[in-house]
Amino acid sequence: MDFVAIDFETATHERNSACEMGICVVENGEIVTTKTWLIKPPSFPYFHPRNIDVHGITPDDVADAPVFEDIWHEAEELMYGNLMIAHNASFDAGVLRSCLDYYGFFKPKINYLCSISLAKKSWKNLKTYGLRSLADHHHISFNHHRAGDDAEVCAKISLLGFERLMLTRNDEINDYFLKNIKQL
Repeated sequence: MDFVAIDFETATHERNSACEMGICVVENGEIVTTKTWLIKPPSFPYFHPRNIDVHGITPDDVADAPVFEDIWHEAEELMYGNLMIAHNASFDAGVLRSCLDYYGFFKPKINYLCSISLAKKSWKNLKTYGLRSLADHHHISFNHHRAGDDAEVCAKISLLGFERLMLTRNDEINDYFLKNIKQL
């Protein structure tokens, strides 16, 4: 089973305002690496105070960071050919699409799955399915709302969900989640 878990933090309500991106790579059902990039968003130096309250990333933190355009090729290489999973995937896929559009990049054919859908099928009676709640349920500690940590927890939750559903290969995931898998 191979996939990447991805997470973005944004500077403003604009989807192209990614200020941090995290990717956790899973190969053969094991986490092999997690990569995090701080990103200088197009809105720089403006960050909405509410966004800062959520993730704690400030304009000073990204003042010397690369723009999305400068990190995309490295990120794309990690994602190439893999299923992408994100917690609340419509948000993260939207940020990725918006960043690619803003910088004029071709959108790769990436299939993605929301880990909330996976969690709801795996653990039917939980009160909530937020990333923090799922991590607490599984005794996973992490620094919430930091992209690398969120991506890694998403990967861990996904692996636990696949195990609970007895899915061990990508073709099984594709068959089981056929209606839930979308394309970037």
